[in-house]
Amino acid sequence: MSAQRCAIGNPTVAQWDDASELYPAPILPEQFFVERRIRLPEHRLMGAMLEKALADFDATIDAKKPGDRRLFAEVDQWFASDDMTWPGSFARVCDALGLDPAAIRASLRPRSAALRARRARGRASASHNVDPVTPTTTLSEGRHMRQRVSRGLKSNSAAGIVASISILTIVGLVTVSAQRSYAEQPPPPCHPNTRAAVNMQTVAQRDDVRKLPAPLKQRLVQLAGRPHSVLPVQAFAEADTPSQLFQYYLLDTSGFEPNVFTAIIPGVNDAAQLTATGANCGLPTIGTVRVVLEPKPGLPTDPNDPRAFIDVFTDIDPLFVINNESGWYEGWMIHDLTVPTVAPPRSDGSGAAQFGTITAADAAALKSMGSGNNVPGNMFTTDGLPVHFPSASDHFPDAQTNVVPLQESMGAYNALQQSDVHAYWEFNYLGTNWIHPLYELPFTGGFPDVFGQAPDAFADGEIGGLQSIVPGSGPSGIVNLASVLGDDPNLPRDPDKFDGDVDAQREFRQRGVPSGLANEVFLDVYERPVSFEPSVTNLERRLFDAYAAEVARVDQNGDGIISAVEGDIDTATDGFADNARLFLPATAFNRFAVTREINDGLLAPRFAPSQRAWVVTGTRVPVSPVVPASARRDSDDR
Repeated sequence: MSAQRCAIGNPTVAQWDDASELYPAPILPEQFFVERRIRLPEHRLMGAMLEKALADFDATIDAKKPGDRRLFAEVDQWFASDDMTWPGSFARVCDALGLDPAAIRASLRPRSAALRARRARGRASASHNVDPVTPTTTLSEGRHMRQRVSRGLKSNSAAGIVASISILTIVGLVTVSAQRSYAEQPPPPCHPNTRAAVNMQTVAQRDDVRKLPAPLKQRLVQLAGRPHSVLPVQAFAEADTPSQLFQYYLLDTSGFEPNVFTAIIPGVNDAAQLTATGANCGLPTIGTVRVVLEPKPGLPTDPNDPRAFIDVFTDIDPLFVINNESGWYEGWMIHDLTVPTVAPPRSDGSGAAQFGTITAADAAALKSMGSGNNVPGNMFTTDGLPVHFPSASDHFPDAQTNVVPLQESMGAYNALQQSDVHAYWEFNYLGTNWIHPLYELPFTGGFPDVFGQAPDAFADGEIGGLQSIVPGSGPSGIVNLASVLGDDPNLPRDPDKFDGDVDAQREFRQRGVPSGLANEVFLDVYERPVSFEPSVTNLERRLFDAYAAEVARVDQNGDGIISAVEGDIDTATDGFADNARLFLPATAFNRFAVTREINDGLLAPRFAPSQRAWVVTGTRVPVSPVVPASARRDSDDR
């Protein structure tokens, strides 16, 4: 790698891939792309179906007859559907032919406008010589397209099927998108992936990828075609039946204010080597996150159940390898605080809200904020105005998002030689569905001291001023001695020792707290202005006090720490029969981000809750019904 590490650098290209003996025999790129796929009999039928749908769309767009209008409505519904369960659905056809459904849908909009304009001027095209078939029933997600295509294939027009909308035209509609998804390579002087066709075919045909939703599958195949050290992570089954994909995230560098890791800023980093994005001669940095459920015997198969065991697979390309000071990239699943239901206060006479609720007085105060956004069921905003997610138009520190994020770590990782990034993470109650100690936030550089004001930790000299290396419940709670609860050389702290048959051998020095308890802390801070410390308006003070108070409800030995035993999902605390309430399900995490970290000693995200260290982000895409998303078997099913 060039010392300048510039956007037109010359990264090396591996000439092999791990397990290369498993690849099929090499084929030429032109044999792999859309033209090759359409030569297969089943794909010719799918291509004919797509051509017929386009022809019917054009022929009936301005239809006057009721039957033709019904036909247009059905075809329009077919194009709009994302159904992947029927082989004849639009999404499945595009998936099989390697086409981008979004590009085709986008092409229909201007085509429709042009057709209407031409017909309005009395110059309708006569080239679409198609005899529409009047349907007898509704399309029902496109299934009755089979009848019309079957009839159309017997007609002379189906031999073409339509001269002006040939399959080459269809390919032309998505040429740019298809090349981006299936043959994207870095520009010179960087070197291409000479095994792109084989790599893409291998990933597309893998059992953990084959049945994924089209946008996710296309992105994974796109990553496989780029220069890489290894292919996207193989998801292995952890049970007798395949793991089930129930949500995913597509990542890129948009959707937040550009920073020094994602953009070249004149006078700041335009003469320095690039350190995060910009690798492989400036290929756009993109990625995927697959979130799948392990259907193990005795465990829940509902991803909304906090007892379910979840696997998270991350693939990103390109990101520069981090060489200095043991830095790393870190993934974060993000839950944005919502307004809970209203309930009477606790029965102990304290006036405090019950777990997971707000009082009627709290609700009235929240509703009076801003334009009244903060009502039960809505996403909470700090100003009471409509939700403003992070965006490229933000300006740190004065113009920022108004949502309150809880960021759960997906672990640390680095890039490989070819600038590709791959990671695996387990999401469950055994210490991973836990949040960093929230009392670190005022010392990250992105957290304000006072409601509505800009973050000023850097200006105040407070960056890194408080850490959780010796765990406890923060400045307002229990502060422990390093000689008692520090990292003991004779018994090193190991958060992975969460479960065990002997409680004395389980870890007792956890630095963080379960995700649902962290959510409860934020409810105290932001959404309980009456039931929690109504006279305290300083944001930092409310955070410290709430953290200490909520930890104390679960901490059973008074050390200010939620140990593995105390935080176990089966432990009874605070009057509840178990701790299931303390864990947010994976489905509650509506966003994902990756940060560029340095070894600053903090578990909290760098500059959190701002986006100043973000490199990519994406939003949650639910998958229902779930689809198989694993291949072969994990060796130990752990």
